[in-house]
Amino acid sequence: MSDDAPLLSARGLTKLYGPRVGCRDVAFDLFEGEVLAVVGESGSGKSTLLGLLSTELEPSQGSIQYRMRDGTVRDVLALPEAERRHLLRTEWGFVRQDAREGLRMGVSAGGNVAEPLMAIGARHYGRIRADALDWLGRVEIAANRVDDSPKAFSGGMRQRLQIARNLVTGPRLVFMDEPTSGLDVSVQARLLDLLRGLVAELGLAVVIVTHDLAVARLLSHRILVMRGGRVVESGLTDQVLDDPADAYTQLLVASVLAA
Repeated sequence: MSDDAPLLSARGLTKLYGPRVGCRDVAFDLFEGEVLAVVGESGSGKSTLLGLLSTELEPSQGSIQYRMRDGTVRDVLALPEAERRHLLRTEWGFVRQDAREGLRMGVSAGGNVAEPLMAIGARHYGRIRADALDWLGRVEIAANRVDDSPKAFSGGMRQRLQIARNLVTGPRLVFMDEPTSGLDVSVQARLLDLLRGLVAELGLAVVIVTHDLAVARLLSHRILVMRGGRVVESGLTDQVLDDPADAYTQLLVASVLAA
């Protein structure tokens, strides 16, 4: 991980739905190469927080600062729409829980990986196809499936294809929403090994939302525990999970141990 300034800084992030709190007063810094897990039960606010950070939701209050490749720090929420879209295409990725939401299901596997490259200006067909084939290999999809539709893929293969689609442009920050949820245990394990290797190899900063503490322990350096829209505990992942200070975190860890 880098010792430089944070890559992403959130301060006072709050989302209110009338009287209901989506999340309230969330603050943290994320550094290059660092994986931050956001955990909690359903309704804890973790998905709302991810939506705010990825700009899919507008906060009721708070700020998000991002350090660009040239070192300048920008207020993400104040970026013009065109600049924000460019940021989402080039520097950020988003791996969704349901791969069908993150893929073009009517486009071939190779096309799904090639499209982000074309969106940022790549035009040489041979080079684009070579990059697509390279990334299919990196996510363990055989080259002879390059022209197959994602509709013909298993759930685990679709998720790996979605990862390739998100990483092919070389982003610095990737958001992940329950990326292993709904997959068979053996498929989950294979996907987690793949993710851990790619994150380390590429030096990615990641914010991952998960209800699975085992996923958080395997992938993340630090953890935020949310309840009722608030962060009730944060710290190094092993420290929080091995010696939780908050009563709610203690219950979460105990429920896993008792399962």
